Amino acid sequence: MQIRYEIGVVESRMFAENCYIAHLEGRSDCLIFDPGLDPGEISDYLRRRKLFPAAILNTHGHADHIAGNGALKSEWPEAPLMIGAGDAAKLTDPNGNLSAQYGLPITSPPADRLLREGDKVSLAGIELDVLETPGHSAGHIVFVWKEPTPWVVFGGDVLFQGSIGRSDFPDGSFEELAASIRTKLYTLPDDTQVLPGHGPPTTIGMEKRTNPFVSA
Repeated sequence: MQIRYEIGVVESRMFAENCYIAHLEGRSDCLIFDPGLDPGEISDYLRRRKLFPAAILNTHGHADHIAGNGALKSEWPEAPLMIGAGDAAKLTDPNGNLSAQYGLPITSPPADRLLREGDKVSLAGIELDVLETPGHSAGHIVFVWKEPTPWVVFGGDVLFQGSIGRSDFPDGSFEELAASIRTKLYTLPDDTQVLPGHGPPTTIGMEKRTNPFVSA
């Protein structure tokens, strides 16, 4: 039986970063992915829908994806914060998370759980598979939700509609990014929905056919 769910998005204005809020119909607990620079709008979204976070999940540690962690943890301290093990140090390091270079140092509370390839996150009635996808950052991960039809990927800054994440940061690598896309994402079903950290959603099949940066 097809599950019924809702995925909302709150876009932060400064970097047009997408924060996603996923919950099953009939439940009040939810998962928050990559809370950005407008945590107040995320809190408002939750209150309007009478939701509360069962967890805060970061695909990677860059400032535009972690800036809301502290405010949300202050409001819901019981919600565990999770990030890939390879990017955990960025949470508390403004140089590592790239915020210092903008003159607005951002830090996050430390992670409550570190995630690695093959881990599963099972909260709010949702089970996610964790894939390590380095290239944009060394410890970048994506979350794959296989229960809906089609599947859903919370993809951070790996694969965009017609584009890919930057690989020119200190721990980035185009070769690793391309390999992550080809071996971890392009092997998923073509109708898999990709919810990227910036820009509109896309599908695996569309990017395999048309992405000018990484071919299938």
